[in-house]
Amino acid sequence: MRPRQTRPRLFQAMIDAFSLPDLRRRILFTIGMLVIFRFVAHVPLPGVDADALQQLFERNAMLGMLDMFSGGAMRFFSVAAMGVYPYITASIVMQLMVPIIPRLQAISQEGETGRHRINLITHWLAVPMAGLAGYGQLVLLQREGVIASAAPLPTVAMVISLIAGTMFLVWLGELITEHGIGNGISIIIFGGIVSGIPEMIQRGYLAEGQYGGLAAYALIALITAAVIVIFTEAHRRIPVQYAKSIFRGGRMYKQSGSTHIPLRVNTAGMIPLIFAMSLVIFPGIVASYMANPAGADPNLANRIVDLFNPNAALPMGLFYWGLYFVLVIAFAFFYTMVIFQQQDLPNTLQRQGGFIPGIRPGKHTADYLNGVIKRITWAGALFLGAVAVMPFLAREITNVQVIQLSSMGLLIVVGVVLDTMKQLEAQLVMRRYEGFIR
Repeated sequence: MRPRQTRPRLFQAMIDAFSLPDLRRRILFTIGMLVIFRFVAHVPLPGVDADALQQLFERNAMLGMLDMFSGGAMRFFSVAAMGVYPYITASIVMQLMVPIIPRLQAISQEGETGRHRINLITHWLAVPMAGLAGYGQLVLLQREGVIASAAPLPTVAMVISLIAGTMFLVWLGELITEHGIGNGISIIIFGGIVSGIPEMIQRGYLAEGQYGGLAAYALIALITAAVIVIFTEAHRRIPVQYAKSIFRGGRMYKQSGSTHIPLRVNTAGMIPLIFAMSLVIFPGIVASYMANPAGADPNLANRIVDLFNPNAALPMGLFYWGLYFVLVIAFAFFYTMVIFQQQDLPNTLQRQGGFIPGIRPGKHTADYLNGVIKRITWAGALFLGAVAVMPFLAREITNVQVIQLSSMGLLIVVGVVLDTMKQLEAQLVMRRYEGFIR
């Protein structure tokens, strides 16, 4: 008898999920929220010169890369032009401030109430960050002649509209988290990235005459996605044993069990890429406000803009991408150690009666775990650095200039797909278990 062929896990999980009414409703709700997001992304702000905006995107490659994350909303300069990234920035800031500020640290230790308060503070912090980012975009577009009116009232109205668009998308993401499947904010970002891929491929197909280069570009993207999957799932298992004492029938019994702590190779995720990109593009953005317009004699600001241009040709492009690579590795170590210190694994093990075989509890356990996390972080940091410079290498190898493949975009897409697959499988396992009990 021939062995039965099994479908891929993701497709099988989707088929099984649609056979259950509750999961089918959650999936359809998530799709509906994404459709609403796409409608909002095409609602433009008034007073924008569409032709001038298109010409600006053709001149400025950095805006084109940011437009991919907004799902084309920035290219139309809609109310959702900033996406949910001000909220992401606020979340990162709060995550770094909690262990530093004693008051926030005390709030975070109040259980569910503390997490709710931290989340509320994050939402309020996202409002001024969205306002500052929106005003910066308006100033840049006004300087480039995309927005004609610089009067205070229209500017305030546009900034408020951009803030409202960002917070509306955050609300949609939270609805997906509550009534849909997976992390709603990540799915909103995923929808924005994926929605811009077909148009980007079409532009590359029409503009580039060498289809062999496009095929090579696609192959590099697939290989990179496969490597991202490997390193996202890779972890080091630390064996842990527990000794418990149970009082039963007037006598004390000792029981023992064993498990493991999974230390991820890429603990920091995509956060180092965000930090590094924020630093490496900051000088170019500041210099662009003081640079002479096209056709005039270049000044120092023009030189800085060229130096920090991600699309600069060799050898100048090596400075930008080399600095990006070094910063990603540095932030990978920094953020990993911050997260690891917040987890406080040695004290948690000691409180729960757990210990690592051959390692004394307390300081010795802390030193051992710190040494392990530092060693495996080298692999994760070098992986993130390689993924960060992958767009530059793909462009130089294939000579394809139109398609802009983002390392952060690939990490987000692959991560959301893996997370959604795990969510579906967990929901299916839970419902099968409940059905078995019944």
